[in-house]
Amino acid sequence: MSTITREHIVQWLENVAQVLAENKEYLTELDAAIGDADHGINMDRGFTKVMERLDGVRDKDIGTILRTTGMALLSSVGGAGGPLYGSLFMKAGMAVTGKHELTPEELGKLLRAAVQGVIDRGKAQLGDKTMVDALLPAVEAYEKTLQEGGDLCTALTRMVAAAEKGMKDTIPLVAKKGRASYLGERSAGHQDPGATSSYLILKALKETVCG
Repeated sequence: MSTITREHIVQWLENVAQVLAENKEYLTELDAAIGDADHGINMDRGFTKVMERLDGVRDKDIGTILRTTGMALLSSVGGAGGPLYGSLFMKAGMAVTGKHELTPEELGKLLRAAVQGVIDRGKAQLGDKTMVDALLPAVEAYEKTLQEGGDLCTALTRMVAAAEKGMKDTIPLVAKKGRASYLGERSAGHQDPGATSSYLILKALKETVCG
């Protein structure tokens, strides 16, 4: 496997929609502990909207597909999730405008642009107990694996492992951003829901491309 096709990207989004639907209650339970108890509901609603829009763009380039995904999330996901996940997919799409397939390096640029979009929008840093804690280590692991000569599926596998570790590492943290930050010290001991949904999205990418 040396390229990511448009069909992979479409299948990935379809798989994300399914995974988020399956984990809707789990994500909402996580959010109930430190947020507004709506993250799972909001993400499921957002990707239901993405699926509605996907039919109109599945024959377009990857950039258009991802930007359309971002716009659908921006318009349908409540709370902070809409702007953050909207930015993630819109910036990802902008990084690969006009492309119908991607090299591993181009996928790396897409992933880097996606996480930068989230950081720019939410102003969160590593350790703030947000989705950045899963996304940033994941992208860095992907890039490092390619630089060391690893192939696409090795890079994606290490990306997912880093995202999972980052997600679990949010448990002891005290939240410094978002709704959870209002709880102060009481936010410690709970896994961040945004980091969890980010992990699920990246895991779906790896499974779509590599099985």
